Amino acid sequence: MARQGNSALIEVYLERRQDLVRFFTVRLRSAAAAEDLVQEIYLRLSSREGPDAEIQSPTAYLYRLGSNLMLDRMRGERRAAARDRAWRETHRTDVGSDEVDETPNALAALEARQRLERIVQAVTELGPQTQRVFRLHKLEGLSHTETAAQLGISRSAVEKHMIAVLKHLARRLP
Repeated sequence: MARQGNSALIEVYLERRQDLVRFFTVRLRSAAAAEDLVQEIYLRLSSREGPDAEIQSPTAYLYRLGSNLMLDRMRGERRAAARDRAWRETHRTDVGSDEVDETPNALAALEARQRLERIVQAVTELGPQTQRVFRLHKLEGLSHTETAAQLGISRSAVEKHMIAVLKHLARRLP
């Protein structure tokens, strides 16, 4: 078993980067999506903390990490599409065979935009990790488990950060 440090793993990443891009371009059917994914692999490697882990095959580890990130991203996209579809189905009104536009009026849209600005401003008063948890979970739609994996923290920690955000928002916003 070869002991691979973080820098050794990054070195293997740099050597195999183009292969990783080609591999994920085929699977994602998009060079841009593959570049994003391979960059995310690098970010994960560079943010690893703690003692060096024993990795028998660094190349296989990189491909597995990329595949896991790709699957997480695809699951998130499917969840978002299902959520959007469900919302459209429940927020649609038909009169006869015609669909009625339920777009909020300008005043309602302005009030919603202002409320969102107040929420975002209130969240900036919290710690950086709590802000990251909020952004990933509420704005990007990741589950607690996915948010925990993305940030390298426990699911319980994500829940605690979200409780802190909700309590803070309840105090700050009318």
